[in-house]
Amino acid sequence: MVKPGTRALGIAESTSDETCLFCGAVVRADRVVDGVGFATATVGGLDATDAVRTLLDRIDREDVRYLLVSGVAPAWFNLLDLDRIADAADRPVFAVSYESSPGLAPAIDAAFDGEAKAARLAAYDRLPPRTRLRVNDETVFVRCVGGDETRVTADGDDAPPTAPPEAARVIRAYTPTGGRPEPLRVARLAARGAQQWRVADSDRHR
Repeated sequence: MVKPGTRALGIAESTSDETCLFCGAVVRADRVVDGVGFATATVGGLDATDAVRTLLDRIDREDVRYLLVSGVAPAWFNLLDLDRIADAADRPVFAVSYESSPGLAPAIDAAFDGEAKAARLAAYDRLPPRTRLRVNDETVFVRCVGGDETRVTADGDDAPPTAPPEAARVIRAYTPTGGRPEPLRVARLAARGAQQWRVADSDRHR
């Protein structure tokens, strides 16, 4: 059971034509927001993992028990290395996405060439597998590093395995309605608002 005061850090991003802005939001299981921080990455680059690690350093909250990340390919395939993020966080990391997918490899193959493609495909291959999880009336997909990573095989060869028990318990505890965990919902809203302000402020100074 996740106690009401247990804190999770949710990380989500908002991307404009030039900049990916990450927000980290510390949210308790009882939905109290308890801190935010920001970091930037380049669109189409390979620095998103470093940006998330920078964000962890800036927030620097030892009381955070879990790290939730929205997706693994922000800012036009600026892929996240979940193992490096977990090493920096020193706590379980759960990357959550919301749509069924055949995988990113075909899209990466079509969008990039040469070393840029090879680096992204290698980063994608290193990711842990997606697992599925029913939350309220929705299905989400979770990649897990750390915690209880025991896999429970789903029925049917083509279906992703079900999420490990700890991931299921944590994500459901932080998702009072719908399918998006509250730390990720808050981080997404804050990232979008801050990105809109950045763009508007830049336009005013041109």
